Amino acid sequence: MELTRRSLLKAAAISSAMIAAGCTKKEEVAIPEPKAPEKDPVQVETQSIEPDAWKTSVCRYCGTGCGVLVGVKDNKVIAVKGDPDNRSSRGLNCIKGYYLGKILFGKDRLTKPLIREDNSKKGTMDGFREASWDEALDLVASKIKEYRAEGPNKIAFWGSGQQTVHEGYTSVKLWKAGLESNCIDPNARLCMASAVVGFMTTFNSDEPMGCYDDLDLADTFVTWGANMAEMHPVLYSRLTARKLSGTNVKHYDLTTYHTRTSETADSVMVFRPQTDLAIANCIANYLIQTDSYDKEFVADHCQFFGGTENLGHTWDDNYDASEIGQKVMGHAEISFEEYKERVSEYTFEYVSELSGVPAAALEELAKEFADPNRKVMSTWTMGVNQHTRGTWMNNLIYSVHLLAGKISQPGCGPFSLTGQPSACGTAREVGVFSHRLPADLVVNNPEHRRFSELIWNLPEGYLDSIETPGFHTIKMFRELGNGNVKFLWSMSNNWGQTLPNTKRYHNHEGIAPNGQGIMDGFIVVSEVYPTRSTEMANVVFPAAMWVEREGMFGNAERRNAIFEKCQEPPGEAKWDIWAMVQVAKRALDGKKIGDHDAFDVIFGKYGPDIWDYAKNDLIDEHEVCVRLWNEYRMFTAPHLHENPAVQELGSKLKTRAKELAPYDEYLKQHGIRWPVREVNGKWLETKWRYANGKQEDGYDEIGVELMGDGKKKNKDLDFYKSWADHKARIYFRPFEEAAEVPDAEYPLWLCTGRVLEHWHSGSMTRRVPELHRAVPEALCEIHPDDAAAIGIKDHDYIFVESRRGRTKVKATTIGRGKPPKGLVYVPFFAEETMINDATHDVHCPLSKEPDYKKCAVKVYKA
Repeated sequence: MELTRRSLLKAAAISSAMIAAGCTKKEEVAIPEPKAPEKDPVQVETQSIEPDAWKTSVCRYCGTGCGVLVGVKDNKVIAVKGDPDNRSSRGLNCIKGYYLGKILFGKDRLTKPLIREDNSKKGTMDGFREASWDEALDLVASKIKEYRAEGPNKIAFWGSGQQTVHEGYTSVKLWKAGLESNCIDPNARLCMASAVVGFMTTFNSDEPMGCYDDLDLADTFVTWGANMAEMHPVLYSRLTARKLSGTNVKHYDLTTYHTRTSETADSVMVFRPQTDLAIANCIANYLIQTDSYDKEFVADHCQFFGGTENLGHTWDDNYDASEIGQKVMGHAEISFEEYKERVSEYTFEYVSELSGVPAAALEELAKEFADPNRKVMSTWTMGVNQHTRGTWMNNLIYSVHLLAGKISQPGCGPFSLTGQPSACGTAREVGVFSHRLPADLVVNNPEHRRFSELIWNLPEGYLDSIETPGFHTIKMFRELGNGNVKFLWSMSNNWGQTLPNTKRYHNHEGIAPNGQGIMDGFIVVSEVYPTRSTEMANVVFPAAMWVEREGMFGNAERRNAIFEKCQEPPGEAKWDIWAMVQVAKRALDGKKIGDHDAFDVIFGKYGPDIWDYAKNDLIDEHEVCVRLWNEYRMFTAPHLHENPAVQELGSKLKTRAKELAPYDEYLKQHGIRWPVREVNGKWLETKWRYANGKQEDGYDEIGVELMGDGKKKNKDLDFYKSWADHKARIYFRPFEEAAEVPDAEYPLWLCTGRVLEHWHSGSMTRRVPELHRAVPEALCEIHPDDAAAIGIKDHDYIFVESRRGRTKVKATTIGRGKPPKGLVYVPFFAEETMINDATHDVHCPLSKEPDYKKCAVKVYKA
């Protein structure tokens, strides 16, 4: 690279950004001695003790899926470092991963079951007493039986993209097969549901077709509402490395405010919230008007659709049952000429006026997609997904890439980045959503239900009882607040802090919550630390954490990776699978499936055989994981099943398109990307789905051969998992305004999100002294002109108030982000700040994912 003043400045900027991102190599980080809890961990000196062994693991935080090696001595975790053999992270960790081991040793770990005796103290950690496991389990099971008798939607389970694959799969079997209830949903509904529905409506298959290798190969990066520098710093390091090593590599940052990611972008396009819809349509219009779309690709691989428009917004609890609510998934095929006509209004001039982005900047970005010699990679996260038109925005990004023919190629494609360690592997792949079954199957499809019955050894028609999807997350909690859901079990999440519009559930200012029913509902929380959610519980189950049990996560690039057990959980904390099986044994007592006890069918000798009857306990944890995986694997590899009916129906449903390898192979290879194929005795992963080429090079050639039915359109690509014609769908999705727009009374936009050092609600990272010292409190970032107009200075306490609630927080005009005039940004990690008291729970009508990124607020000095 030519050494110029500009290149030096660019390198310095990228270095500064990388330091801010906290990306580190595989150096070890010592863990405070856990045997001295009376000492302040900040003062404990690190130890230079050589571990007895280094065990393979994967990070507990975001969906990047960074590999971690955990140092163990005397069966205790004493150090962590990056795993150079993990192909997702290549030995890198961010600052959170660098201190990952310390999350195990917070002083206030939950170590005994707790039962609330004083319900009047809900909303605090008062009113509990310690209990035995048997008492707590008996109580929970009795409540499940009591309320299940009133109807399947009276009992709810709220899972998580932080559950392991095995835990998610077990919860699906317990709720859907055992209790015959679809009232089960994950917290991934709050972050990835729009991505899921976007994938399914466009390709009829979930999860990205590309991989992280694209970051090393692209010529142009487009970040759509994605602050990668803080949310996915290890991946951001690869983006910036590509910029430094490549020639004429460009980065376009589409955002509602200037972030750390904006620092290194060549073009920062700050748009008015919600107008990203118009910007994507503008690019599509340019490709068509200039005749620069890929005509051959579009003719071979795409079809055009229009959907229901003028959807309104989901303020009302009964929106889904309304006339428009029942039509939101409606769509019809349209001609290319119809599509061309509909997008034609989205000119550079019109979209510039609407969005605030200069027309010249819009044209420059559009030309990147139009240039056949440029490899373009789009990435996005919550700025797109947490959106009242989140599904539409996912559709539109795919549409632009499909029109340009820039998809399923090395360095070229749309890539949805994931927020949680197993939002893909658990919530999506094993079917924890209220409408899903494992492996992209859905409950309202009779063939999908029958295939699940065959895998689970259930009698034909048994799963017809769950043919109607249950409550999605927002509906579930609204109904809990209304008193219609009477039992909730939540696992690996902190809904009391992370749900939108938390004023429905909490009493922070002496004002009664909107939903009194939540006080009367019976709530079970499986947790490792006290949180805003445990405050609302009737029973708290102390849970084993991260490497205190074995498990598997599935990351954003379709890589499943195992973390080994490294130490025992403290006190009486238990593996969540153990707790689920114990509850199942009690709650299913007396229930029959055919001639057999229901528990035996779901969890015993007729199922995965994970129960030791002699010991009344789970068998070996590793063996539990192996057997559960072997069963789940049948969903994706039906040809390995001995039942011909499974093989026949699985082939028809194309479930093999997600084929998986034997369990221990994932440990051997430090993670594998699906689809996985055995070639000449080796299990090979897939980098680029739908793309023909040698499997040894990471292409999906064998998948295309297996699933393509001989209908390949050309030698390069086949959307074989899609509909009968093997074509992806390009949708026209118009601009429609946000649910709540600033006005004279509430003149500012509020955007919420995360910071580099803390993850989600901070329940783990705030117990790491180094991370807590780095960012000890949440701040409200505000433009200096807005601050001056309101009469506030840096570090003044202010109120951020919406129509729903308010929160007290310190203001700053010199934070990492630089919001434009008219917008404020507050992270949600601080339980004392509770910014979600102000957010609304209006959600995308298709995906049911709420919009945390834009609502109207006023700000004033406290």
